Amino acid sequence: MKKLRVPVIFLFWVIVGLALTPNVSSAGPEQDAAETGRLLAILLDSGRVTVGANQALINDAEKGDKGFTPEVFEKQLVEKFKERSGVDLTNLKSANVPEMAKKLLPQQVEASKQTVAANQSIINHKGVGFKGFIPATFGTQAAAKFSAQAGIYLKQTTLDGFLRNPANKADEFEAGVLTKFADATYPRKGEKIISEAVEGGKTLRVMLPLFYGKGCLTCHGEPKGETDISGYKKEGAKEGDLGGAISVKLPLK
Repeated sequence: MKKLRVPVIFLFWVIVGLALTPNVSSAGPEQDAAETGRLLAILLDSGRVTVGANQALINDAEKGDKGFTPEVFEKQLVEKFKERSGVDLTNLKSANVPEMAKKLLPQQVEASKQTVAANQSIINHKGVGFKGFIPATFGTQAAAKFSAQAGIYLKQTTLDGFLRNPANKADEFEAGVLTKFADATYPRKGEKIISEAVEGGKTLRVMLPLFYGKGCLTCHGEPKGETDISGYKKEGAKEGDLGGAISVKLPLK
């Protein structure tokens, strides 16, 4: 998949370096919501990355109990999230993040653990290699659980040409922002988002770009059109190509 090449008009960028937490002590509602959305998006992607890092273990047909329990997953998730955001989920009370984030981040961690718990029988199925529990599957399920439990819109999304799961179909706003991510940098230089107030200032929409990593190319790489292990046609993507985004909606009023 080639990167989308279209004129880029940025709404506005919230740029935060790796391992740095912005000062939110004097931020307004929109800034607090943008930072909360950014952290929620990073957390979902950190869960995706954690599942990806354990993919060989999950797909080991010779092994039954993999030991990839919700608790093991959580420990790795917390480490990955801290590496990317600078926020320690084990000490949120002292973290310099919005109060909204302090409330929602633990709920998302719990929804993510529930997703791993619900897939234990699949993960530990001996005699089967590819089990279909991959980063994208985790992302869809964990986002849906969190949204249902917290009442906050969260999903991974992409354009129709790259869509595999209809649940991840981009809405009009998301499709527009995805085109604006065409020149987003890979590897990441900070966790950059696009954020915009909508619905007369009642809602803030936040999106974080997702890129194809090396581990993604088994299913999404070359040769384009070849059927991958999951039964879909490969997109011919290369490492660093834009694959989609994580989308969040948060109330402002």
